[in-house]
Amino acid sequence: MEGKNFLRCLFFICSVVLIMLFTAFNFPTPLSDKSELLECATNSAWCTAKNRILRHPHRAPLGHDHTADVPHHPLDPLTIQEMNKVQKVIKSFFGKSVYSVHSLVLEDPEKQVVLKWQKGDPLPPRKASVIARAAGKNYLLTVDVESGEVVEHDTSHISGFPLVTLEDMQNVIFAPLSNAHFNRTILERGVDLNDVACLPFSPGWFGKAEDGRRLVKLECFTMKDTANFYMRPIEGIIVITDLDTSEVVEIIDKGKHIPIPKAAGTDYRLSAENGPVIKLPNPISMEQPNGPNFVVEDEHLVKWANWEFHLRPDPRAGVMISRARVRDPETGELRNVMYQGFSSELFVPYMDPEEAWYFKTYMDAGEYGFGLQALSLDPLNDCPRNAKFMDAIFAASDGTPYVRSNMVCIFERYAGDAAWRHTESPITGKLILEARPKVSLVVRMVASLANYDYIVDWEFHADGLIHVKVSLTGIVIVKGTSYVNMNQVKENEDIYGTLLADNIIGVVHDHYINFYLDMDIDGLDNSFVNVHLQREYTHGTSPRKSYMKVNKTVAKTEKEAQIKLKLYDPSEFHVINPNKKTKVGNPVGYKVVPAGTAASLLDPEDPPQKRSAFTNNQIWVTRYNKSEQWSGGLFAYQSHGEDTIQVWSDRDRPIENKDIVLWYTLGFHHVPCQEDFPIMPTVSSGFDLKPVNFFERNPVLRIAPYVENELPVCKAAASA
Repeated sequence: MEGKNFLRCLFFICSVVLIMLFTAFNFPTPLSDKSELLECATNSAWCTAKNRILRHPHRAPLGHDHTADVPHHPLDPLTIQEMNKVQKVIKSFFGKSVYSVHSLVLEDPEKQVVLKWQKGDPLPPRKASVIARAAGKNYLLTVDVESGEVVEHDTSHISGFPLVTLEDMQNVIFAPLSNAHFNRTILERGVDLNDVACLPFSPGWFGKAEDGRRLVKLECFTMKDTANFYMRPIEGIIVITDLDTSEVVEIIDKGKHIPIPKAAGTDYRLSAENGPVIKLPNPISMEQPNGPNFVVEDEHLVKWANWEFHLRPDPRAGVMISRARVRDPETGELRNVMYQGFSSELFVPYMDPEEAWYFKTYMDAGEYGFGLQALSLDPLNDCPRNAKFMDAIFAASDGTPYVRSNMVCIFERYAGDAAWRHTESPITGKLILEARPKVSLVVRMVASLANYDYIVDWEFHADGLIHVKVSLTGIVIVKGTSYVNMNQVKENEDIYGTLLADNIIGVVHDHYINFYLDMDIDGLDNSFVNVHLQREYTHGTSPRKSYMKVNKTVAKTEKEAQIKLKLYDPSEFHVINPNKKTKVGNPVGYKVVPAGTAASLLDPEDPPQKRSAFTNNQIWVTRYNKSEQWSGGLFAYQSHGEDTIQVWSDRDRPIENKDIVLWYTLGFHHVPCQEDFPIMPTVSSGFDLKPVNFFERNPVLRIAPYVENELPVCKAAASA
């Protein structure tokens, strides 16, 4: 009986930790998954803990009931009713075989079908794209929602596995605690087993010896005396485990000499701080008592100012922006800008080659699901009070649909910036002062990828610009060390990071986020232009010796559009429609304005770099192919790197005056500093998609200025 109580205690502790970290995967809200109901029936402590978390007062309120939802647009996500139909088909397809669903989403209709569809037309046939596993095999299926017809696609030529499910993780976290060697070494370090939390991390891929099994590497921490257990690693223990069987394959145990960092000062919660709370005496909030200036029609069609686009949550990409169109102020015409845009893949390599760290080269979208890890947003702190929220419907590992409430928020932003302005001095005989407010529309989601939080904004401006921003915050993953001061570090010794506090090293790492941008500027057939800026000499024809000259080159094939940015050899990069010109003869277009330009310094033949080859260049342009959406490959988990954008682009297909896709990689180098301890302030960067000769003139010329008596006067009120 004593042994059973001990195991129950361990089960409860690990379950609570897993809930806190991975709520984002597939916990239904409210409780609806059969496996979850069974868990509640057999383990009331687990159920109570989970319900406490789901009902936390600071979490966003639940959205409306989605059981009666119906699709209105060809790109609307699958509804609960549709997913239930697909689940029955999947169950029948696999028969008595044990299977797991790793993705169940809408299979987009063909692009031409979507472009021809108009509101009021019948919807094209609704189909589901399903990624599943059974008997050690990956399955990619297309399921007709109405007929139940199933088409199986061959994926035998693609290495790797689908993203892991929460059930995978939930099963494997208990594996170390069932291993006598592991328990013994934990006790030898003076750690109470009741305080241990082990988290599953993807292993990357480093050779054929790792093929044939879905593996995970568990790293362990102590939760004692802090909520921020990431700052208390049990350094040097890595438990390699088979995800399918939960069998412990190997235990690496090389850190017994490294002390566990103290808990003091690691807790980031406001309640844990002993000093005075820093609070502005007059809080700031953007209020819209008359309501917002945008509408969301039929759940997913967003209309604001001169913009219209389709918005849907996605378990892998986070959010997908589709059919982005802007209204021309001169003609009133809604003009195509971008058919689809989303986060395609992430790459987070840690720069420590030692045994317990070398594999930490995460591809978070393809290994865990960027959207699956997006939690409900905090209405007053993640998003302003004037925000509106959108729910997501995802599938659990048995195909059961569940609701992720308030995963996306939409709000208008005004920060006192000018859309344009000019003051003319009295040279003209009178003072001219003209200024216009810059108001934008923001679509936001936040993914909590274990220790790190990624805030992704798609921001639409009335002048036609789209700003895509990624903000990083959360907790730096740290390495335990015996050092408490830099004077202990030997000369020329590489500690692979920064000593942040006693016994804690913040390891150097990178963050890369690759974006898929299917630009359709006024039509499908576009071209990519390198607008090269170079020094030109006057050769004595002017008092000036030199000036900057513009040379434009249209990329003929994909390899010509593999772009590494160079500070002292600059270019602009335009996507144009050569078939449509302005009144004065310029081709209409948009340009990508780079920022966040960190480049990977890994060797091109290093396995992590081959798998995340999208970081070989900051900009790529490929021929549109419906199957080429995920720049790190369809099956990123333990992939070899043979299904990446590098492989697609090296086919060197023609791209001039064709349907093309622009890819941009936003990059951050992160050398941790003490200000990142115990939780890091937000760091942001982004890029712009900006009109270039798209309009005949300034599209916000006629925006009205603010007038005092037209603005609302707000009174302070308690938050809802």
